[in-house]
Amino acid sequence: MAFHGWKWLLILGRQSSLAKVWRSRRGSPSLCWKRCCHWSTGKSLDPEVRAFLEENTEVTNSGHLTPEIRLRLLTPRCRFWREKPDLWPYGDPFWAIYWPGGQALSRYILDNPHVVKGRSVLDLGSGCGATAIAAVMSGASQVLANDIDPIAGMAMILNCELNQLNPFPITIKNLINSEAGNWDLIVLGDMFYDEQLADGLHHWLQKCIRIHQTEVLIGDPGRHQFLSHSIRSQLHKVIEYSLPEYTRQENHGLTSSIVWSYQPSNTLDNS
Repeated sequence: MAFHGWKWLLILGRQSSLAKVWRSRRGSPSLCWKRCCHWSTGKSLDPEVRAFLEENTEVTNSGHLTPEIRLRLLTPRCRFWREKPDLWPYGDPFWAIYWPGGQALSRYILDNPHVVKGRSVLDLGSGCGATAIAAVMSGASQVLANDIDPIAGMAMILNCELNQLNPFPITIKNLINSEAGNWDLIVLGDMFYDEQLADGLHHWLQKCIRIHQTEVLIGDPGRHQFLSHSIRSQLHKVIEYSLPEYTRQENHGLTSSIVWSYQPSNTLDNS
């Protein structure tokens, strides 16, 4: 099965297994910036993993909303676009796809640097790290990228190197349902693909807003699981982007992606 078909499996079915991991892993209740498990330089990467990622991804900045950002992604020119998925030695490579919600968030931050300048930013479910990279490029004072896949963390370091940035802290702990961290801004893209996970996100984000007055921006291209969730009634549309043709083809007909501001009507809810 070609990776293009494998990617469609990720979109339709395998994300449910990833959602179970997000739901089952619990973050440390005393988590703070300095205690995050992170890599600070590329030297700490496992040489074998680095070599594998460099060999089996392509450096690209085309076909997406942010040509300013170079990323290592799986493309039709990569071996695993054609290989059987079972031959991939690590967990499903969600990080190797530049999902449309993340593209919209990254584009919005690059075009509106005042949104992050001088602020602390958490990129939740960071994947390839593009939105965290956009925040650094736009002057954020602190950036923490979070993804539960350790291979995603390694890929983010490679992507920082590609964009001539010092790697930002990266945590692979599940922050959902943990103590609300004191961030000025939380950004998350393409994470509302499972109802139970969406419920957990909904309550945790409410807690962050209630305790720390955190601002929350969500990127999503309008997937059914997102639009049908109760959180939709508490979102304000910030901007909508038309997706490039390549991204449309990758995502089976999705034509645009939206940045939403999350403004829950009842931030006093303690649940």
